[in-house]
Parts: sequence; C-alpha cells; structure tokens
Amino acid sequence: MKFKQMGIFSKACVVWLGLVMFFVVFGQFIPLPKPTDFDIEAMGVGLFDSWKHPLGTDSNGYDLLSNAILGARPSMLISLVSVFIGGIIGSTLGIIAAYKRGKLDYIVNTVFNIVLSIPNLVLGLALVAVLATNPDPNIEVPTSRRVFVIVLSLTIVIVPILGRIARGATLSWSNREFVVAARSMGMKDSKIIIKHIVPNVLPAIYAVGFLAIGVVIVVEGSLSLLGVGIVDGVSWGSMIARVRGDLEFAPHSMLVPVTILALTVIACNQLGDVLRSRLDSREGRL
Repeated sequence: MKFKQMGIFSKACVVWLGLVMFFVVFGQFIPLPKPTDFDIEAMGVGLFDSWKHPLGTDSNGYDLLSNAILGARPSMLISLVSVFIGGIIGSTLGIIAAYKRGKLDYIVNTVFNIVLSIPNLVLGLALVAVLATNPDPNIEVPTSRRVFVIVLSLTIVIVPILGRIARGATLSWSNREFVVAARSMGMKDSKIIIKHIVPNVLPAIYAVGFLAIGVVIVVEGSLSLLGVGIVDGVSWGSMIARVRGDLEFAPHSMLVPVTILALTVIACNQLGDVLRSRLDSREGRL
C-alpha cells in the first residue's frame, strides 16, 4: 500500500517510526547532554520548564530528552534483531515442515506449541538468571553479555510465533494450482519453495513481524522493569526502571519514556494491521 493511500492515523504512525529510526541512526550526533551527565541545579525539572532540558529531568538530574533519543537505539535494535533472526529461523522451519508434512510437521508444530506455552517473561527471567549472572555479586556482568542473553530469549519467543504464521500460510499456498502444476512438471521441492511458496508467504510474515516488534519492545521493557534487562537507563525499558521511584516527586520522568514506548508499539501494531488487511484483500482477489 502506497503512503498516499493510507489513512491519517497510519500516516502518522509511519512518520513516528521514521522519526524513531532517525534517532536510532543519527541520535548520537544530535548535540544533547549525555544521558549519564546529571545536572545538580536542575533536578526534577518539569516538562518545558527549561530551555536546556525541554522534556525536563528526573529526580537525579538526568536529561529526559537525551535519554529518550539515545534509548531508541538499544530498544529498537534489540527488537529488530530479535524479530529478524527469529523470523528467519521460525519461517524456515514453518515453511519446510508445512510443505513436507508428515512426522517433520508434527515435531516442529509440537515444539512451537511447547515454546508458546512458556510465558515470555518467565523464559526471559530464566535465561538471564542462568546465563547473565555471576556467582559473585561483586562482579558486574558486562552489558554486551546481558544484551546477548536478552536477544536470545526474545528470539526464542519470536520463533514459534512467526513459525506458525509461516506454516499456516504454506499449508494454504502449497495446494494452489501453480504449485501442483510445478510439482507435476518435476520441479524440485527446493525450487518450488523458493520460487512459489516463499514470495507468497512473506507478506504474512511482514504483517505479523510488525506486531512482533511491538511485543518485543514491551517484553524488553518489562524485563528491565524487573531488574534483569539492560542497566543504567540506556534503553526505554531501563529508563522506566530507573525512574520508577520518581512518580511522587517527578511524575513526568515516568510519563516521557512510557509515552514514547507506547507510541512506538501502537505505530508498529497499526502498520501490522494495515499490512494484514492489505494481505487479506490480496488473497481475496486470487
């Protein structure tokens, strides 16, 4: 669907996500205070009360605007990487299993159901507790290791979600006339999957992928709020975790990251719905 054909709300969502991605790529070059620099003379400044801190500061004097802009990179990269890797693994398994059918399809579908039965937060907490903690509490776990474990846990969550979507779409498309004709002409299964199945399954993966990005952003924020996510307020989730005690004295410090995270999730969900409706109308014409 072209941008001109979208509704006003969908256009606003595209613009918002474009702005977020701009901050992901160029946020570090914007001349703003460092997120780790605190202003003792401007602790708890409210929204638009200071030209130096347009969105105010938290109770520790950290600039909320710079934290929100620079927090876009880890939050979005974790979400995009998790959905991308999980989408590739899940889609590959789902497509092959649905096309081959039989025992392979039964095993893959059973594994998907088992993983889906595990709550996202429980899985994330378990993996972080096992892989991203040190026996000695005095030794700090490297941020890179914690990020890797978070991405791993979120990828495991995404694999069965997109895998089942790919499996369902493949079951539908594998019985179409052009696939049956290609099989009867002796075309190899690998070529049929690449040439005929994958191009028709990808739109469904794209549609659900946007919804999955929103889910991953929320899960990452929840893990940070529980104290097992990224530390030091370098993501939206960890920023919320850092200011959770400021509701009484500086409520805006919680409002800013929560609003930004919510708008991003809403934008991802809306674009996913637009792509899904476009997909439904496309399949209706076939």
